[in-house]
Amino acid sequence: MDSQPDIAGADRTPRWSQARRVAIVLGLNAALIVGLVVVGVVAGSVSVLAAAGDTVADCLALALGLIAIALRDRDPGHPHANRPIAVAALVNGALLLVVTATVVVEAVARLREGSPPVEGLPVVIVSLVTMIVMLAGAFVLGFSARDEDIHMRSVLLDALADAAVAASIVVAGVIILATGGAYWLDPVLALGVSLVIAVAAVRLIVKAVAALRGGAVDFDDD
Repeated sequence: MDSQPDIAGADRTPRWSQARRVAIVLGLNAALIVGLVVVGVVAGSVSVLAAAGDTVADCLALALGLIAIALRDRDPGHPHANRPIAVAALVNGALLLVVTATVVVEAVARLREGSPPVEGLPVVIVSLVTMIVMLAGAFVLGFSARDEDIHMRSVLLDALADAAVAASIVVAGVIILATGGAYWLDPVLALGVSLVIAVAAVRLIVKAVAALRGGAVDFDDD
């Protein structure tokens, strides 16, 4: 019985190194930033701007993750070799919380003052592109990433979450296009996105702190 998980894990061994996969995902995220910011400003969409802020935070976390992987691989046999990985995950969670707080403030302000018009078509297009790019990033990482370490798991979960968020923004954009209104959907969706990101960030921070303390980290409840 005990040998089965090992065999399954061996079958899921990634063909590419962690550094190479993270670098590709970093490039995909970086390519999205300008488009998301431009569309968010032009279309007046706070949910798209929230996605842009999340993408910037992701890029910073991925860059830090590459450094952490390099530090770990210099001496993988060291008792604290995985400490940089936990630190990268911790910073990732903290950055996500900062982005979340900023988006919540803007979304609440829009709801209180009345949501301004939002251009639905550019929102739909850029969100569709974002969803495809994030799914491509998850494919590059491979689902084996969830069993590698805390940082790789956080990168994979973040890519999948971003794809889901982009899909929800597509739906909101379509509704805005179809109704010629319902602009309140944009800040409401931004709040929903923020809640999802905040929960994931807090859980990641808790697990990263536990890893830094040397405790066993269990991902089965994710």
